[in-house]
Amino acid sequence: QVQLVESGGGLVQAGGSLTLSCAASGRTFSSYAMGWFRQAPGKKREFVADISKIGRTRYTNSVEGRFTISRDNAKNTMYLQMNSLKPEDTALYYCAAAVGTIYDVWGQGTQVTVSS
Repeated sequence: QVQLVESGGGLVQAGGSLTLSCAASGRTFSSYAMGWFRQAPGKKREFVADISKIGRTRYTNSVEGRFTISRDNAKNTMYLQMNSLKPEDTALYYCAAAVGTIYDVWGQGTQVTVSS
């Protein structure tokens, strides 16, 4: 089973940018659909974006046009480029992997804090 480690979080001012990375162990990374989720304090975890095994992407409405998800199968790594960050993007960001339709492998999360 793949294991996931996120990195790249931090503190940034509103309007700034960050790039999150999700490094996967194992040799089967390309067989997984990959996604980013986030959870803000006091709120439920929510979907942010995902990318299929063949590179098809989806985004939640609130990040469309500001965030870009990508993957590099040769490096076993997924990325989330986040531009024009807003205070409401503040959350713990998780990456996840799915063999089928359910995301059942999760990383530990990386904190993103956007100051106003």
